[in-house]
Amino acid sequence: MPGSDGCPIEPAVRTIAMPADTNPAGDIFGGWLMAQMDLAAGNAAARRARGRCATVAVDGMVFHRPVAVGDEVSLYATIEHIGRTSMKIHVEAWRRSRFDEERFKVTEALFTFVAIDEGGRPRAIPPNEEEQAS
Repeated sequence: MPGSDGCPIEPAVRTIAMPADTNPAGDIFGGWLMAQMDLAAGNAAARRARGRCATVAVDGMVFHRPVAVGDEVSLYATIEHIGRTSMKIHVEAWRRSRFDEERFKVTEALFTFVAIDEGGRPRAIPPNEEEQAS
C-alpha cells in the first residue's frame, strides 16, 4: 500500500548514499544505485523461491531524479510475475534528503531472476502457502 506521496510503505532495502558512491563528477554513480536495486530484488526473489537465485535481466531502467550524497535511499521490490523457474520483480528507488521528509522516486526497473540449484542450474520455484492451500 503506497503512502500519501505514492511511495510504497515497506522497503526491501534502505541505505544512505555516501561519498564513496560517487562518480568522478561527484554525483551518486548510477551503477551503485542499480546494485542497490539488484540487492532489493534479489532479497525478494530468494525469499519467494526459498533459495538461491540469479539475476538474468534488467529492463526499463529509467532515472527520474538524481541522488545526492547523504540522501536516504529506500528500495521497494514487488514480484510482478512468477513462472516455472523465473520471476519478474519491479523495483523502485526513492530518495529522501537528510534535511526534510519529502520523498521522490529516482528510478525504477524490472529485474528478472531465475531460481537455481546448488550446481547453478535452473530449478522450479516452489508454490507459496496460498497456492498450496487451494
